[in-house]
Amino acid sequence: MTKPIIGIAGSEMIDSAGMFPGYRRSYVNEDYVDSVVKNGGIPFIIPFTEDNEVIKSQMAHVQGLILSGGHDVDPHLYGEELMPKIGPIWPQRDHFDMLLLKIAEEANKPVLGVCRGAQIINVAHGGSLYQDLSYRPEQTVKHEQGHTPDLPTHKVTIKKNSLLAKTLGKTECMVNSFHHQLIKDVAPDLLEVADASDGVPEGLENKQGTVLAIQWHPEMLHNNPDTEYMNNLFKFVVKKAK
Repeated sequence: MTKPIIGIAGSEMIDSAGMFPGYRRSYVNEDYVDSVVKNGGIPFIIPFTEDNEVIKSQMAHVQGLILSGGHDVDPHLYGEELMPKIGPIWPQRDHFDMLLLKIAEEANKPVLGVCRGAQIINVAHGGSLYQDLSYRPEQTVKHEQGHTPDLPTHKVTIKKNSLLAKTLGKTECMVNSFHHQLIKDVAPDLLEVADASDGVPEGLENKQGTVLAIQWHPEMLHNNPDTEYMNNLFKFVVKKAK
């Protein structure tokens, strides 16, 4: 049986030193690749490009999509000017990711959005973000835990009978957290199915059962024996892929 090809939306890094300062490199963190392999898929990194026709052709070769983490989402996409505490933005990547998402959804291909990927899904569907957790008026727990990628640090509660709960096999779990932007208004056609203890949305899904969006990083937890169930998120994409 042929394994499905799972596209992982790529980012770019810019060399700051060495032989080629300023040189741009396409990449994704290796944990994404390993997570797809471990759970029965064939990972393909989808390199960033501004060519819409190339993006469409890229998506024609994959059966599922993972939107990876990275830059802050441009606030202009949800009608706001940039606030002082926003991090680096990259509007061209926003367009790239949103077009990948649009094509995947139109073709009914499964999508997993991770951290920034979850925020992109929300904004693409008409939702908004807090540009920094300090702008949220309510008391907020620590969502940016630092240099401990495989250490879960805060609790998430998941709605019973949601796709996310059925996928993970849990209605409560501890997660790792590396985001300073937060989901503010959930898009009207998405379901809020998981929240942190402070009420911040941590998991969204669509009504069709093809899109999962989560604020934590399951790819960094897939080898942790205590969080083995995080592999189910990648199994979701692989099993739904056609």
